[in-house]
Amino acid sequence: MSVEFACLSNFTFLTGGSHPEDYISRALVLGLRHIAIADVNSVAGIVRAHAACRDIARRVQERQSWDRCNGEIGPPRPAGLLQADVSQALSFPVYDRVRLLPAARLVFADAPEVIALPQSRAGWGSLTRLLSKGRLRAPKGDCLLYLSDLLEGAGDLHLLLVPQAQHQPGGAGGWGPHIEALTRRFAGQMHLMLAPQYDGRDQTRFIQVRDWARHLNLPLLAGAAPRMHHGSQRRLADVLSAIRLRCRVEDLGRAALANGEQRLRAPPEMAQLFRGYEEALCAAKDLAQRLDFSLDELRYDYPDEGLEGESPSTRLRRAAEAGLRWRYPGGASPKVRAMLEHELQLIARLKYEPYFLTVNDIVQFARSRGILCQGRGSAANSVTCYALGVTSVSPEMGTMVFERFVSEARDEPPDIDVDFEHERREEVIQWIYERYGRHRAGLCATVIHYRGKRAIREVGRAMGLSQDTIGALSSQLWGGFDRSGSAAARLAEIGLDPNAPRLRQTLELVQQLIGFPRHLSQHVGGFIITQGRLDELVPIENAAMEGRTVICWDKDDIDTLGILKVDVLSLGMLSCLRKAFDLMRQHHHLDYDLATLPPEDPQVYDMLCRADSLGVFQVESRAQMNFLPRMRPRDFYDLVIEVAIVRPGPIQGDMVHPYIRRRNGEESVEYPSDALGAVLRKTLGVPLFQEQAMQIAMVGAGFTPEQADRLRRSLATFKNHGNVSEFRSLFLRGMKRNGYEDDFSQRCFSQIEGFGSYGFPESHAASFALLVYASAWIKCHHPGLFACALLNAQPMGFYAPAQIVRDAREHGVTVRPICINASFWDNVMEPDGQGGLALRLGFRQIKGLSEEDACWLTAARGNGYMEVEDLWRRAGLSPPVITRLAEADGFAALGLSRRDALWAAKAITAKKPLPLFAREMEGESIHEPAAHLPQMRIGEEVVEDYVAMRLSLKAHPVALLRHLLTPQNAGGAAGGRGED
Repeated sequence: MSVEFACLSNFTFLTGGSHPEDYISRALVLGLRHIAIADVNSVAGIVRAHAACRDIARRVQERQSWDRCNGEIGPPRPAGLLQADVSQALSFPVYDRVRLLPAARLVFADAPEVIALPQSRAGWGSLTRLLSKGRLRAPKGDCLLYLSDLLEGAGDLHLLLVPQAQHQPGGAGGWGPHIEALTRRFAGQMHLMLAPQYDGRDQTRFIQVRDWARHLNLPLLAGAAPRMHHGSQRRLADVLSAIRLRCRVEDLGRAALANGEQRLRAPPEMAQLFRGYEEALCAAKDLAQRLDFSLDELRYDYPDEGLEGESPSTRLRRAAEAGLRWRYPGGASPKVRAMLEHELQLIARLKYEPYFLTVNDIVQFARSRGILCQGRGSAANSVTCYALGVTSVSPEMGTMVFERFVSEARDEPPDIDVDFEHERREEVIQWIYERYGRHRAGLCATVIHYRGKRAIREVGRAMGLSQDTIGALSSQLWGGFDRSGSAAARLAEIGLDPNAPRLRQTLELVQQLIGFPRHLSQHVGGFIITQGRLDELVPIENAAMEGRTVICWDKDDIDTLGILKVDVLSLGMLSCLRKAFDLMRQHHHLDYDLATLPPEDPQVYDMLCRADSLGVFQVESRAQMNFLPRMRPRDFYDLVIEVAIVRPGPIQGDMVHPYIRRRNGEESVEYPSDALGAVLRKTLGVPLFQEQAMQIAMVGAGFTPEQADRLRRSLATFKNHGNVSEFRSLFLRGMKRNGYEDDFSQRCFSQIEGFGSYGFPESHAASFALLVYASAWIKCHHPGLFACALLNAQPMGFYAPAQIVRDAREHGVTVRPICINASFWDNVMEPDGQGGLALRLGFRQIKGLSEEDACWLTAARGNGYMEVEDLWRRAGLSPPVITRLAEADGFAALGLSRRDALWAAKAITAKKPLPLFAREMEGESIHEPAAHLPQMRIGEEVVEDYVAMRLSLKAHPVALLRHLLTPQNAGGAAGGRGED
């Protein structure tokens, strides 16, 4: 039998012992023609198996093409083809591919389990609706299904009834009513599953199941019901069970696998296992041939919310033309109009208009609510997106060619990410759900995989290691166990025996577990929006966060299926910039936004060349501050390079120093060919962007657009394990064929390989460069407003409020302390009495003070508070809140020192509940003599300021020690402290 219907993958989290891709590779080796990944109430791993099947077919086709040409002509030998399983299978040309049968194992609360197999596209839709129904009525990660859900809503499904030992075909508490309903509803569309349990009693069990099948009038269908693709995964499967059950492996009992036989099996093994039940094997083969549904049939329809009778093309053109008039009140230049027309024609040919219109709808909603946003991504830096308001990067600033991302050569949608203010992104998310409906919109999933430290912790507990040992391993061997010998030395250093059997076995299991999926989480903002029902394309489930729903596929899965994703992301700097624009309008009557700031201001670039960039987006790190004076940016594209070059990828690829030497004229700029010169001229012959890596591969090494796109995917940032190196031989062979020297080719690929750690796309760098310029412009011309906005947008960036305040004061900004009669929740700008503005610190700087309490304080303030007790009497603040205000020295304007205010706050705690007429009852109260408290020294004041607010306006802590740090007595002071 060359088919298996009941493979349990590791997407049945902490149960299945193998990746879906491993099942496909192993099936190819064993000669299986059909395989179904049937996870419990889930189809989360199916796309990965589908992609593996497609990849094998592609690799076989490339191999056959290579063999036909005998390696002399035609395409280069396919990169990465000679993997162990695939290469072994290629020796059997009859098994040139494996076909995936989509499936799910449905576990009901009131009925036996069934494996559901869609017979058509409609059957897939009914399966995903069924799973959505069960998951939406349960908390995140769970699914609650009833038999009635299947009977009422499922159609065009073939069911495999899975018998359990406790089930009987009839009688009280047995299958009776369930089976009767199922067999009536799915007459002719059901089999009874015959699967071994490998416990020595399978033959007796087979006889019993055959009797049940006769009683129920159901045909038998044979399957191995594997839990792993190979028997070597047995130990890992037991460890997963121990992690799931939160016990040690030795305490698993019956939950442990009895042996390693619950694995994928070859047809001869199946024939031997089911001798005497050949009709069950034939039934499996016949059913597999009847099931012709494939995930390739899933078609994604872009959402189109246009007017009746108006085509998407007409609507996009109308919106773009209106946006062009908005962006260019004096009229757009002929060049810009020609670029727009070219882009619109290309978009129309590829039928991508609904994609751009969907992004435009989201952005227009944000703008209508005053939410600042900025688009970035492969297609964001275009005239179309500039006209629509998706991005504020002017086409005069832009440097990208539109076809590089929206191309007829690559059949995939363009990529546009939109960043929103981090404080208000949830408004946009909830509007999307309301606009399109939860049956049409859902967040993409993120698969949380095991990494080194977590794998060590969980495997260590399952293996019974002590917490001390687990902690030591986690701190020293976070990347897992390697076989180079260095790990053994490190184990010995921390006092562990590297030859101890249990420890060695634990580390081997850790290495196996790394990369396994553990659970699903939600993507940071990737939305899937469809024209029809999303729950007929993929199951929808609840997220951990209230009010959000997600699908079970991650971004790689939806890329495989060509499904649209719009990234609705958050960015703290946008909150800061919006607050700064509001302050500029309020105090200076300047109505600026990202697109209308004065461009190419020399003062801004002078400031950046001095590395005066604290708080400036993307260039505030110490590495950027060190690089700015060497880079000396003088125009916008310099900022684009600045954003991209100080990254792990370019640094590891040794791109930084060559670029600086060439920019400073210390090294000549030479190009090995005119073709590569056109690609690298903007960056002085040094590849800095992902797009350039793709262009080098295509122009220099002769990569096809598909191969270049696979290279681009391998350069993605947050991969669990990159595979960029598999393209080395293909790249080097292509470069040599095109006449490039081996030394140059090796160096060029090493630079590209650096992107495997972190490579930045030029389109993203251009969008970020605009935010760099905007934040730097505001800091340069309005440092007080910038500091105020930056403090109000916290937490964000590299620097604490104390450093932001210090930097503002160094730029001549007057900063005033928190005051109960002058401060608000936010930091504000107020007249300084000399025609300028001063920054007044807000109550948000006080640790432990809530916004609600601050609002009560300001609402009841009136003409001001006269004494500490007024806050209790008029604002209704509790004594602990008043104490926090006193600890922050908020009563200084009343002439009260910090200690006096604290004394008064503590006195309120001893008072009785507030009487109705407190003033009239003062004669009855007890008058205590005035307390004469000692004045706090400046050092104490500074310490208390930092405790209460994390900053101080009175002095810098180091200033109190400055007299000890002079060159004359620094050594003596240090020596004195040492002697003490």
